[in-house]
Amino acid sequence: MVVLKREILSQKVSILAWGLAIGFTVGIAIFIYPEMQNQMGSINEMMSSMGSFTKMFNMDQLNFGSLTGYYAIECGNMLGLGGAFFSAIIAISALMKEERDRTVEFLLTHPVSRTRVITEKLISVFVIILIMNTIVLICALIPLMIIGGEISWGTILLFHFAFLLLQFEIAGICFGISAFIGKFGIGIGIGVAALFYFMNLISNLSESAKFLKYITPYGYTDGAAIVSSNSLEIKYLIPGFWFLLIGIIVAYLRYRRKDIQA
Repeated sequence: MVVLKREILSQKVSILAWGLAIGFTVGIAIFIYPEMQNQMGSINEMMSSMGSFTKMFNMDQLNFGSLTGYYAIECGNMLGLGGAFFSAIIAISALMKEERDRTVEFLLTHPVSRTRVITEKLISVFVIILIMNTIVLICALIPLMIIGGEISWGTILLFHFAFLLLQFEIAGICFGISAFIGKFGIGIGIGVAALFYFMNLISNLSESAKFLKYITPYGYTDGAAIVSSNSLEIKYLIPGFWFLLIGIIVAYLRYRRKDIQA
């Protein structure tokens, strides 16, 4: 497990920086909630009258005045975007960086197969994402416990689990892409995450674009659906699992046969 440990240790600063950055913004948003609570009636009215913007973020289907609804909108967007970008960057760099940093010759001259390299790097990507999300969750739970009030802990944890699955899916897709490139992959990873995010916004705006929810992982992280049913929508989750699996299979098939430039 030398490669696995090496990968995790090499990303320790990124894990801490991204985890604290996202966790800090989530924590601040939670601490602001009690100050805004008395004005939530007028805020709900304002949100419901913003037309397409309201539909785009499903704010017409959530009670912004409840802590759970507020958390789904404010904190969901922060974790959804920040977590997606982080997982995309980590995964797209996993296989690519050996060629980019010219360390591949050192790595592959050791008695370790390419299959093992891919496996350990893949595991490291998921472990890194899991650690980052644990930091964010801790940063969110502490403010929630401090402000108290009526909190649906099961729903809050389900939000975080949904976004963890989203990040795993984006990571799997970007991991597969990583096997095809040798340089300049960070922008591609961020582009993939951003594309999925905007596909979800478009699907919320138009009934004719609802099919996009079967493609974008944001389809099963919809806060309104999670709050109303206290569950994830399996019809959107199943395609996401297949996209994740295909990305991983492609990475193995491509990297094992790739002519790597040292």
